[in-house]
Amino acid sequence: MPEANDAVLQFLLCRRSRPAKLLRAPAPSPEALRPILTAAARSPDHGKLEPWRFIVLQGPALKRLSKAVQERGDASGRTDEEIAKARSQFDDSPLCVAVIEVQKPSEKIPAIEQTYSTGAVCLGLLNAALASGWGANWLTGWPAHDRSFCQDQLRLNENERVAGFIHIGTAASEPPERPRPDLDAITEWVSE
Repeated sequence: MPEANDAVLQFLLCRRSRPAKLLRAPAPSPEALRPILTAAARSPDHGKLEPWRFIVLQGPALKRLSKAVQERGDASGRTDEEIAKARSQFDDSPLCVAVIEVQKPSEKIPAIEQTYSTGAVCLGLLNAALASGWGANWLTGWPAHDRSFCQDQLRLNENERVAGFIHIGTAASEPPERPRPDLDAITEWVSE
């Protein structure tokens, strides 16, 4: 029988993201963030392509993004509510890691597997931040999917897109409990 890591399993059974609007300073220092990013990069990566990269955003960079969200939202006809919601994730965040999916040409590794791998990096980053004692949340929203915004503000290349904005800081309060997954949704157990 394999050796269990009960502490890790217990963490995964009760892990909870912290709402981004409840995150405050302080955020992890560069030294504290490095092992969190390292843990995230240990995600499954078929073919060892590393189809992702990180952009760490703080302080003035987050204020610049918030202003750019307003400008892009106005230019693209977004409602005031859509713009305010998108701006708040940058206005309220003490630190944000933009996880960038970098599609790499490969005859062996389909694009969808590179996307899955990058999603695993987002979850790994979120869980590593939470396990390190920080509050964290994984967000996207319309700015993450707006090509013009991403290319202009994050300087993304044609083969890149935002997989998620992982906001990390100190949780101002505990989030309300929410329903947990229902394992009755497993439709069939097969044993032969």
